[in-house]
Amino acid sequence: MNSLVNYCKTSFYFLIFISISLFLLSMKFILKDLVYFIEWEVLSLQSMSIVMTFLFDWMSLMFMSFVLLISSLVIFYSNQYMEEDYNINRFILLVLMFVMSMMLLIISPNLISILLGWDGLGLVSYCLVIYFQNVKSYNAGMLTALSNRVGDVALLLAIAWMLNYGSWNYIFYLDMLSTKFEMMIIGALVMLAAMTKSAQIPFSSWLPAAMAAPTPVSALVHSSTLVTAGVYLLIRFNVLLTDLWMGQFLLLVSGLTMFMAGLGANFEFDLKKIIALSTLSQLGLMMSILSMGFYKLAFFHLLTHALFKALLFMCAGSIIHNMKNSQDIRMMGSLNMSMPLTCSCFNIANLALCGMPFLAGFYSKDLILEMVMLSYVNSFSFFLFFFSTGLTVCYSFRLVYYSMTGEFNSSSLHPLNDKSMIMLFSIFFLMIMAIIGGSMLSWLMFLNPSMICLPFDMKILTLIVCLLGGSMGYLLTNVKLFFINKGLYYYNFIYFAGSMWFMPVLSTVGIINYPLKLGLYSFKSFDQGWSEFFGGQMLYNQLKNYSLYLQEFQNNSLKIYLLSYMLWFIILLMMISFIN
Repeated sequence: MNSLVNYCKTSFYFLIFISISLFLLSMKFILKDLVYFIEWEVLSLQSMSIVMTFLFDWMSLMFMSFVLLISSLVIFYSNQYMEEDYNINRFILLVLMFVMSMMLLIISPNLISILLGWDGLGLVSYCLVIYFQNVKSYNAGMLTALSNRVGDVALLLAIAWMLNYGSWNYIFYLDMLSTKFEMMIIGALVMLAAMTKSAQIPFSSWLPAAMAAPTPVSALVHSSTLVTAGVYLLIRFNVLLTDLWMGQFLLLVSGLTMFMAGLGANFEFDLKKIIALSTLSQLGLMMSILSMGFYKLAFFHLLTHALFKALLFMCAGSIIHNMKNSQDIRMMGSLNMSMPLTCSCFNIANLALCGMPFLAGFYSKDLILEMVMLSYVNSFSFFLFFFSTGLTVCYSFRLVYYSMTGEFNSSSLHPLNDKSMIMLFSIFFLMIMAIIGGSMLSWLMFLNPSMICLPFDMKILTLIVCLLGGSMGYLLTNVKLFFINKGLYYYNFIYFAGSMWFMPVLSTVGIINYPLKLGLYSFKSFDQGWSEFFGGQMLYNQLKNYSLYLQEFQNNSLKIYLLSYMLWFIILLMMISFIN
């Protein structure tokens, strides 16, 4: 075991050292406004050269430092969370491959190398989702892999369309050709790819299904790697979203995703799925503000969200670990008495997610909502933004009331404690980042703070919505108010809202049901029907009958011989007379 501990710790120290170095570099790049474009000639053959290109600017360096920081803490955390796993070595290697794929995607200004990182993420995520090797994991892995294949195909088509130009380095062509029809097609394909990776409607069902992966993987996937790849790609292609219909379409889809995820999380009882749906809601927020043209704000929220979402998952993992792998929040309760440190960090992460003033989420979320109020958006989009924010606070408070307070609802055999020091180290480190990360990033990224001047009632609208959402979360959880379960009166609505608008059913059974039925009918009517009757069976019967006739001839019957002789003699005479 000692060698494995050292293996985890080596990865942790290596990644955190690179992370701090990249963060310091990104600060230098921001202050001096530097962009490095590096070309590495891999192979030169006659007049052909294969060149690998890398783009280093403040954005890629900062994002890489955050990904490496979170992945280093996740690997350190896995050391104790996965201690009973005999193949922890393989698990750490898979996580490292996952991180390397993300690194390649971040620093690539070239669609080919982006596709390498993109596909690397898809393949390794499949291996990680099916890690526990049961039927549920296999189904979730297939749904994840096949949903992401749609985006891979869109990227391949974009690469094919880029053959119209001199190179696959899209970064050269964005400003010049943002109004051209060709770039509009490339932009639409890239947007489709980003929508699959970031699980926007109608590709949302794979995100909660991917919760079959181990919790450290969920912390990494949902904070800074797999799901954020789509947002990051669109941030790089942000010039193309200025096209009228693309921006409007993305705003509608991402707003509906945000609303659908927030609504679904309020009817969910699986701890990890609630946090997964909150990720989906925040991805909708990032995409919608990006579609309005504020790409820096989307990037800002991407980084702050990575901090508190990784913290949320790590705290949830610690709770699940102590509850002997039970994830149902109805089986929890009064956890703050037995696990005070974990619950404190969990509450800080929850408040940061809700946008509590002066925590990480507040700086990005409040700024986004104020920019929405300042922008020219229609009332439907405005409603989706603010109602979804209220729903976020509602399900966060509902989660706290169910799991932290009240009576302990689980078995008394669960020895709940906070003695997992290795897991607590990672949790505490991220907790500090979730408190100070938002203010630090806002000072770094926005060198000149923008003045947002709004009337008083609009200025405090965000806070009012949050307070209303929190009180609604309390009312939903307080069972004493509902002696009769009034939810059963609205069963159809609750089933619709709680099942992500039937998307998991539509994207599994809905897609495969009719093709399978068509295959069955064609098999029955062709392979076992007409083609069998007129094909194999008929041929067999005819040949059998002919062979029976021949057998009759070969039975040495004198009457048949004489008859056939007479027949041939008559035919011969007729032919001779016909010739004469």
